[in-house]
Amino acid sequence: MAVVMLEGVEQQVSNIFCIGRNYAAHVAELGNQLEEEPLVFLKPTSSLTRSGRDIVLPAYSSDVHHECELVLLIGKGGSDIAVADALSHVAGVGIGLDLTARDVQSEAKQGGKPWTKAKGFRHAACVSDFVAASRLELAKPFHFSLQVNGATRQQGDTSLMLYPLAIIISYLSQTYGLTAGDLVYTGTPQGVAALHAGDVLHLQLDGVLSADWTVAA
Repeated sequence: MAVVMLEGVEQQVSNIFCIGRNYAAHVAELGNQLEEEPLVFLKPTSSLTRSGRDIVLPAYSSDVHHECELVLLIGKGGSDIAVADALSHVAGVGIGLDLTARDVQSEAKQGGKPWTKAKGFRHAACVSDFVAASRLELAKPFHFSLQVNGATRQQGDTSLMLYPLAIIISYLSQTYGLTAGDLVYTGTPQGVAALHAGDVLHLQLDGVLSADWTVAA
């Protein structure tokens, strides 16, 4: 059973939704096109890895990239949630990594195949503990960052999202339906790069929380 921690209390994870291409600068750095609606993919719950545990990179890839993201924990599910009500469905806010086997993803895209092998391997969904949404102002922008071996690699500002948090929640509810315990990875800013054995990663969210991982040798 996959669980995350919300204010020190275990929460069972249902689905893991991820939003791709949600920052224009990241779309540009990978040479992709902007999407006319949120680009959604899923990760299995077996890919979840909480802060403090080692990241084991898949043997079948030689180019696994970090993608630092704001992560939402859904507290109240629903279908056809209105944008105006969407943020009230969030139970907690955290930070995480959507790890991507870029070489495997590129091959899959060229062949018109699914991305699951590139996005769903063990340790591919790293996530911090969660801060209760009731303690935060969800309508205001969040700032987050990733340092690798002490050097800043990524800095995010949710005001730059192509699809803001409320729109993402509403869209997911209309298209798939949301369930209590769902995690939503909301997209990564520019600065993605390859990870290597021994790398030490430090993620920070607005000074509210942080998370750390080390890539196993």
